[in-house]
Amino acid sequence: MTNLGIPDWARWIAMDEDGLWWCYEVEPHQHDRGWYENEVGRCQKIIASQLQTLTWKDSLKKLN
Repeated sequence: MTNLGIPDWARWIAMDEDGLWWCYEVEPHQHDRGWYENEVGRCQKIIASQLQTLTWKDSLKKLN
């Protein structure tokens, strides 16, 4: 994966239903239209339009 402006602390990425991508420090929880932080970690919007996924529900990926 190319550098997408993902900070060093990020361990997960996921796309919400509206097409916006986010990175998370801790595995996020799913809600009805996307993902939300686990209240113990950070999150940040990232530019990841070149990433392909079928649906937002299938977008959660753990980073190495």
